[in-house]
Amino acid sequence: MLNQRKIDNKMIGAIIGDIVGSRFEFNNYRETDFELFTPESTFTDDTVCTTAVAEWIIQSSQKGVTSGERFAGILKDWCLRYPNESYGAQFSRWIASPEPFPKPYNSFGNGAAMRISPVGCYFSSLDSVYTASDMVTGVTHNHPEGMKGARAVAELMFLARRGATKKELKHLAEEKYKYDLSASCDEIRVTNEFDETCQVTVPQAITAFLESDDFESAIRLAVSVGGDSDTIAAITGGIAETFYKDISHELIGAAMARLPEDIRSVIYEFYEFLYLNDPITFGDIFNNL
Repeated sequence: MLNQRKIDNKMIGAIIGDIVGSRFEFNNYRETDFELFTPESTFTDDTVCTTAVAEWIIQSSQKGVTSGERFAGILKDWCLRYPNESYGAQFSRWIASPEPFPKPYNSFGNGAAMRISPVGCYFSSLDSVYTASDMVTGVTHNHPEGMKGARAVAELMFLARRGATKKELKHLAEEKYKYDLSASCDEIRVTNEFDETCQVTVPQAITAFLESDDFESAIRLAVSVGGDSDTIAAITGGIAETFYKDISHELIGAAMARLPEDIRSVIYEFYEFLYLNDPITFGDIFNNL
């Protein structure tokens, strides 16, 4: 029998979104009645980069040393392990650079926001969220829109963990981060096209979360708006998990079954790390799936 404890405030929501959205990235389906997982559902670069952020947090906390250069090395290592994922052209050149710490390339792509969920769910103050977000974003996506997109998602997750309402989160996104959230999911999906920028996909992901009723409906709405489906769903999934604090064990199990052992190991370690003083660990829960 499954342990009924709710799993909250972590990184699996973004990974589920990535896997569910993966088969629709270049073949959009603009309804919500799709099968969540099929044999074609797989992890993408979103999951690889999210895993790198989680490992950076673990290493930084254990060693007491935190820096953007340390993260750049970890990120490169993970991407070189999985060289055939759908990385953007500029990011691919960054990965392939012979430099151990390549220079950032002024990107405002949504790669900034899709990997940020471990930051949003780990740090205990807004100042530390901002600092960590800037570190893991600035090594590549140092354009103001890239930095803003990552910060916005991380802050929404941080506040959702602490019980912020949807009204409060929407106000923050609109007033502080100046995102236009006036279009509904129904309106977005009519004309939405593939766009990899933070300034387009982050507000779409936030809108999908705001219109949802639970974690699963958030992922379905995120995929249904079209565009860069896996990344929109990954961003939505991170925010939705911290807000709803409940994902079915069936969804978690289906996602974990599609991950290679090294990524699974980091996820287990990240959860164990956060549950360090908790007698019920992430491993205990997943061993019962």
